[in-house]
Amino acid sequence: MRKLSMDELGRKTVEEFKLAVKNPILVVLDNIRSMYNVGSVFRTADAFLVEGICLCGYTAQPPRKEIHKTALGATETVDWMHFSAAVEAVQQLKQRDYKVFAIEQTEGSISLEKFYEAEEKIAVVFGNEVEGVTNDVLKICDGSIEIPQFGMKHSLNISVAAGIVLYKLSEPRLERLKAL
Repeated sequence: MRKLSMDELGRKTVEEFKLAVKNPILVVLDNIRSMYNVGSVFRTADAFLVEGICLCGYTAQPPRKEIHKTALGATETVDWMHFSAAVEAVQQLKQRDYKVFAIEQTEGSISLEKFYEAEEKIAVVFGNEVEGVTNDVLKICDGSIEIPQFGMKHSLNISVAAGIVLYKLSEPRLERLKAL
């Protein structure tokens, strides 16, 4: 066994990434405190070729060295936009025919392994590291998705949660994504 070289990985250039057909998923980050978490989500969004990221509230916007440290250039590939509040972002996305799901533990949440919306345009909302997704945002979402957890802790760092959720939402599209 040997590691693959960068050439063998088939990495896209920034231009190729910008022109590629995207995975119809948008990420909404609502009042994320840690710029390292923001950068990490950018990097994960790049990995799964998502359409973009909505940075809401006081979530930091590029360019910031703390974001760049974990994004490793993904702020140059992944499209992003800023909204003063996540409610505004969710309302606009719903007008653009996105189904919007909070990543949150709620009454009636769908366990991630049972969630399947392969052909829909989806937006997923990740809330603040301490408070989670706000009630105002939850009220206007189409539903919520919960990551099953079995230990004593029942929360994950947002960057870890984003990786799990974006992989699972991309899973039904993997063959198409590999061909792009």
